[in-house]
Amino acid sequence: MGAAMHWHGRRASWPVATAYAVARSPMRWPVAVSADPWASRPQALQPVLLRASEGEYGDCNRQQLFDQYKLAVEMADRVSARRMQANTFFLAVNTGLIAVLVLCYGWWRIVGSYRQLSSGKHAVILELETLLPAAPYAAEWAVLGEGRDPRRYLPLTRVETWVPRLFALLYLLLLLAVLLGGQGPAAGGGSP
Repeated sequence: MGAAMHWHGRRASWPVATAYAVARSPMRWPVAVSADPWASRPQALQPVLLRASEGEYGDCNRQQLFDQYKLAVEMADRVSARRMQANTFFLAVNTGLIAVLVLCYGWWRIVGSYRQLSSGKHAVILELETLLPAAPYAAEWAVLGEGRDPRRYLPLTRVETWVPRLFALLYLLLLLAVLLGGQGPAAGGGSP
């Protein structure tokens, strides 16, 4: 590997630029770099990438080429940062939706627990009313058809148990839409 910059016609060897690229690379193991950077590149890129030789372009060709290289690396870093931002957004949305689903489950379980607690308390009240001269709770329950006919009385806990389920269904549909809709280039497709 040569330490100095030198020209081979239209091909330039940039050890400094190569070292810069290796230092910024996500890989953390030693990378073998050829003395001729064009040796492992497709031949079709050479005429597109270097359209003018050093003599055709002028004295500041090397510096401008290196400046273009730094700009290209900076642009690649910005694309990577935007990609990471998009991934972070979708991860946060999915994590939030999963947390909301857990909240819906907890809400549903609490409503069910209160339903059981209320049923137990009303059973005790109805039993105590058998020892009293009047039984207003038993009479009210009989008038309401003991909760068997929803046209006469729809117990609130039956409605309450459906609300968290409906929210959970809504959030599951939203999660599905995010997962299926997040297949664009920013969410993992596209080039590395």
